[in-house]
Amino acid sequence: MARKVFFSFQYDDVLRAMNVRNSNVINANPKVGFIDKAEFEKLERTGDSTVKAWIDAQLIGTTVTVVLIGANTDKSKWVKYEIEKSIKRGNGLLTIDISKIPDFNKQTSDFCGMKIQGYKHYRWNTDNGRENLGVWVEEAAKAAGKP
Repeated sequence: MARKVFFSFQYDDVLRAMNVRNSNVINANPKVGFIDKAEFEKLERTGDSTVKAWIDAQLIGTTVTVVLIGANTDKSKWVKYEIEKSIKRGNGLLTIDISKIPDFNKQTSDFCGMKIQGYKHYRWNTDNGRENLGVWVEEAAKAAGKP
C-alpha cells in the first residue's frame, strides 16, 4: 500500500535524507517533509509559530513519520517538535541512522545515538534500507493501527 510519509531530519543531513527519500521504495505521492534550506530559513525568520504551522500542515494526511538520524539530529528542536506532533497524531514512527550515507564530498558522519523509546530503529547501510524501507514503513503503520 502506498503511504504518505513525513521525513523528519536536521537540515545538515539533507543530502543523506534525499538519498533515503529518493530510494523509490515508498510509492506515496507526494512524500512530504522536504523544504529548500532558503525557504526554511525564511520560515524561521518569521518566528517559531510559523514554522510549527508549516510542520503541522505537512503532517496532514500522513500515516508514518520516518526520523532520519545523523550526527546532530538530537540537537534539533524542529525534529523534536515533529516527533512530538507525529506521536500525538498517532502516526507510525521509526528512526533510521543515516550517518554512514556519504555526502557530496563522500564523507560520512557519526551517529548521535538518538533513538525513540518504544519505536523501531534501523541503520540505513547495514540493515539494507534501500531494500527494506517500504517494509519498515508498513510495519510502523500497522504498529500504530493504520489500515
